[in-house]
Amino acid sequence: MSGLIVPPGQGRKLVTKAQDVTFKVTAADGSSISVFEVIVPPGFDVGAHTHTQSQEFFYVLEGELELLAFEPAERTTDRWSNWESAAGDKAVRATAGSCMFVPPGTPHAFRNASDEPARMLFQSYPSPDHEHYFEEIVEIFSAGPSVDAAAVRLMRERYDVNQITPLRFEPPVLPNLRSTTDRTA
Repeated sequence: MSGLIVPPGQGRKLVTKAQDVTFKVTAADGSSISVFEVIVPPGFDVGAHTHTQSQEFFYVLEGELELLAFEPAERTTDRWSNWESAAGDKAVRATAGSCMFVPPGTPHAFRNASDEPARMLFQSYPSPDHEHYFEEIVEIFSAGPSVDAAAVRLMRERYDVNQITPLRFEPPVLPNLRSTTDRTA
């Protein structure tokens, strides 16, 4: 029997305007969990959601993410960033080395509120559910200039994703920079 060694930068890559996902360990490798390296661009918000069966683990490798993993005192359906639990828990600004474990039924979310990409290791159980999820979301993100929210909703329902707040991708607007030919002496 052999294990699997995946060198840096290797693995099957799925690239969209909203995130880059590299498959590191999959059901095809004999694993009961799926492991991905994910680049989360500035402005990406996965939206708060739950899973009835799935468990997830997130580990921030580089950059900064806002993380949430608790039942809020009140679920709002627009944005999760101001949620608070009955015990006073709030979303956490997570930097490299931070991790989040999410058992089934727990509302959770992540977003990149910074102006730099973040990189995380993401594990999902059971495989291959999230592998198929990422394959389908690439198709949806690639279908047009904007994300088809109805298609995302239907796809998420098929993969045990009970959406509470919407997925958003709102990249920061960069200031207008003058070109080098516009400089005055």
